[in-house]
Amino acid sequence: MDALTAARIQMEVSLAFHMIFASFGIAMPLFMLIAERRWLQTGEPHYLELAKRWGKATLVLFAIGAVSGTALAFELGLLWPTFMEFAGSIIGPAFAMEAFAFFVEAIFLALYLYGWNRLSPKAHWWTGVPVAIAGAASGVLVVATNAWMQNPVGLEQVLANPEAIDPNAMLFGNPVWHMMAIHSTLSTYTAAAFAVAGIYAYQALKGKRTKMAMTGMRIALAVGLVTAVLMPVSGHFYSQLIGEVQPAKLAAMEGHYETGPYAPLLIGGWPDNEARTVRGAIGIPGLLSLMLHGNPAAEVTGLDQFPEEHWPHVGLTRTAFQVMVGSGLLIILVAAAFWVVYRRRREGIMDLPWLMRLVVAGSPFGMIALQAGWIVTEVGRQPWVIYNYMYTADAVTESQDVLATLIGFIVLYLALSAALVWLLRRTTRVDDVPEAGAEPPKVPATAEGGAGR
Repeated sequence: MDALTAARIQMEVSLAFHMIFASFGIAMPLFMLIAERRWLQTGEPHYLELAKRWGKATLVLFAIGAVSGTALAFELGLLWPTFMEFAGSIIGPAFAMEAFAFFVEAIFLALYLYGWNRLSPKAHWWTGVPVAIAGAASGVLVVATNAWMQNPVGLEQVLANPEAIDPNAMLFGNPVWHMMAIHSTLSTYTAAAFAVAGIYAYQALKGKRTKMAMTGMRIALAVGLVTAVLMPVSGHFYSQLIGEVQPAKLAAMEGHYETGPYAPLLIGGWPDNEARTVRGAIGIPGLLSLMLHGNPAAEVTGLDQFPEEHWPHVGLTRTAFQVMVGSGLLIILVAAAFWVVYRRRREGIMDLPWLMRLVVAGSPFGMIALQAGWIVTEVGRQPWVIYNYMYTADAVTESQDVLATLIGFIVLYLALSAALVWLLRRTTRVDDVPEAGAEPPKVPATAEGGAGR
């Protein structure tokens, strides 16, 4: 196996695992805040128990994510030294700010976990807010570096005068970063929400129909439905932007080979590069032109405008895009079905095996959509590591030991995954009902009858 292939596989494996860790790490603090807020409002102990469980899970995910993210940072230098030599001073500030967000998250997570029974209930809840904000900020800041690789704003000025680098303008003035930040953050909440809901639905099928499990499922699917509905909206505007700055990627996503007006939106099918068509697809005339430009007669750039050696892998890019869109629509339907039935059955919803099975079956598709979306993002940029400037093949290390590091990092991520499962089971192994005689933190009286309601 050559160095380029091994390096690509290593980055693909590392990012795939890291996306799972990061999505839970970003979303879980929001879930625990919602649960604790409901406890403050109602005084019902199952909300408190849920917040404590999710707080412990957040700690474990924070630790695993820190190791995973550090490994990825090392991989950039080990595998892509030419890229880092050229772009290190440009993307460095984003990583520095991400490190600052990491430390903020660590400090306030410690306060949150240590502060039970030591801070007032309201003050304790507020210590969790920076955890949720900093966790999301870490993801947003890291995405800034990837967005620059997709759309290298200011590259001409750097090439003309390497000393005149303005990393803030190049990174944070990048419109691709703005859209990527919104879309990728929503996707992490969605992926984690449906996975968590699936866990509680599985417990219901096993007979664990507790009030806490019901509450956990409701919180997860409330967040999941909102973010899943917002994702197609952000994705629409993001696709319009991709059509402007990365037209070859958009053409590959849509299987659009020939430039012209009344471009059809193709659903399904498999691209045939030799025949320059998508076989077996269902086409809706003019809809792609309408979605991108607001006019069905508008011209849409096709792959024919680019040398074939500059095409992304059309089959993989388009298939991943179709999987992402299909998975997104599926989870919206699952969440909508849950809430429609919940309005009629309320707590009895967990006694409906067919609905619990539906939630379990739909639970992986948020993560599938997340992974497929990143495949579109990364494969669609190829053959460039810096779009239209540096080839991926030119950025890879010349070392012949990449296969060894590939094996090593695969073992590392498998070990991290096993540790994550083991630690989560250990940290959340508590009774479903608070122990008799245990005194939960006192909450202020509510308008609905106080803490003892």
